[in-house]
Amino acid sequence: MNKFICPVCRKMLEDTGKSLKCSGGHCFDISRKGAVNLLLSNKANHGDDKRMVAARKAFLDKGYYEPLHKAVRELTAEFAADGCTLLDCGCGECSYTADISKYLRSNGINADIIGIDVSKEAINAGASRHADISLAVASVFDIPLADKSCDIVLSLFAPFSGDEYRRVLKDGGLYITAFPLKKHLFELKQAVYDKPYLNTVSPLEVEGFELVKHGECRFTAELSCNEDIIALFEMTPYCYKTSREDRAKLDTLDTLAVTAEFGTAVYRLISE
Repeated sequence: MNKFICPVCRKMLEDTGKSLKCSGGHCFDISRKGAVNLLLSNKANHGDDKRMVAARKAFLDKGYYEPLHKAVRELTAEFAADGCTLLDCGCGECSYTADISKYLRSNGINADIIGIDVSKEAINAGASRHADISLAVASVFDIPLADKSCDIVLSLFAPFSGDEYRRVLKDGGLYITAFPLKKHLFELKQAVYDKPYLNTVSPLEVEGFELVKHGECRFTAELSCNEDIIALFEMTPYCYKTSREDRAKLDTLDTLAVTAEFGTAVYRLISE
């Protein structure tokens, strides 16, 4: 069921089969894969490019982060109710979104699942997963959904957009997130940089929300070939902030044991 609103006039969009149209006359084509572009900016490139999307898909599809997938899908299922609307903000190529969608259905929870990402490449890759997710190219800072239309907002490693999350969540709605902890991927950084640094972890307090549940997920990812090491590096922001000389250090590695550590948190919207 389409729940998107027009990014121009904010009126509801109706699905005509090949496009989404509003009563104000604005029209947005639905791609052959079933996604729609609701991003108004004329900028050619937004978000993750084709290389980063391909690297993330290749790495995650091999199951290296399965412990995190398990933690996120089980946490979401714990709080999701039958008939709820779940929005994944910054869904990327939908590895986690699709996993959650299938897991909820397998547990008898029928949810309307929506994914948005500013990257057209990521949304196209996500649409190929065929996991009953409504997908749109859109910014988390201008979410094309009506006020109080979501029961859950999910945000995994995406930019935080508190004002928009609070706007689209229903009273008492939930915000679920995952984020890297201090030593996440430290061995990868050791292999590349002369002076590797620990990640900065933000405080758990989030304005307008109360913390309901907090957890941590730690494991070691045993990367078994150079291709997977490169894919991990290229799916991170480090890829675009690293010199060719430092990047080349990875070419000599055939295996790498990497620490993966994440925090997870569930917040409830504080009603005004």
